[in-house]
Amino acid sequence: MKQGASMLKGGAPPGAPDSHGGAPGAAPANRGAAVKEHIESVLAWVFGTIFLVLSVVVAVETLSRKLFNYSLQGADELGGYALAVGSTIAFSLALMGRNHIRVDVFHERLSIRAQAFLNWFSVFSIAAFGVFMAWVATKVIADTLQYGSTAQTPWATPLIWPQAVWYAGLVIFALVASGYALRATLLALGRRIDTLNNDFQPKSAKEELKEELEDLANRQAAEGAQP
Repeated sequence: MKQGASMLKGGAPPGAPDSHGGAPGAAPANRGAAVKEHIESVLAWVFGTIFLVLSVVVAVETLSRKLFNYSLQGADELGGYALAVGSTIAFSLALMGRNHIRVDVFHERLSIRAQAFLNWFSVFSIAAFGVFMAWVATKVIADTLQYGSTAQTPWATPLIWPQAVWYAGLVIFALVASGYALRATLLALGRRIDTLNNDFQPKSAKEELKEELEDLANRQAAEGAQP
């Protein structure tokens, strides 16, 4: 009724675009979503490139052993580095995609405020753990630099090279998790419970099904567009 009255008086309904174009808060939200998508895209490309290169190296190693009885003597070492670096990147991707596993058997049965507290506590715990891992990794990097450590492999790779990339992945995860924890905290302090639950609650079966259907539709559209 209030909305209709405001429209009759010539006012715009709440949340409607103003005279400058765009709903209040829409531009910051869109910028935030764009930044999030860009970070996810970059991390996904790096993750995919790492394991694509690893697959090529493994294929070459397998063929050289089979056909020429020759080994590169480094595919297993490279695989270890790829797993270490890829896992740190996957931490950030899983967090931004809300794909970290949470035991949510009783979550939806709780009150809205209890859900909000658990959602805040979960992201805060992940942030604390991410910062802790980055702090421990700092000590590992310092020891590697101090002793000039090398891998005990035929390549004798200076460990600072792969460890630096691994450390960068951990720092990125710590920063992303800390940013999420800060946002969840601000939402909690601002009593924006619905937004907090919507952004940080575990993925429901309906959400996962919707994502799968959308992905299937995108693949079918891409296949149909091909000549």
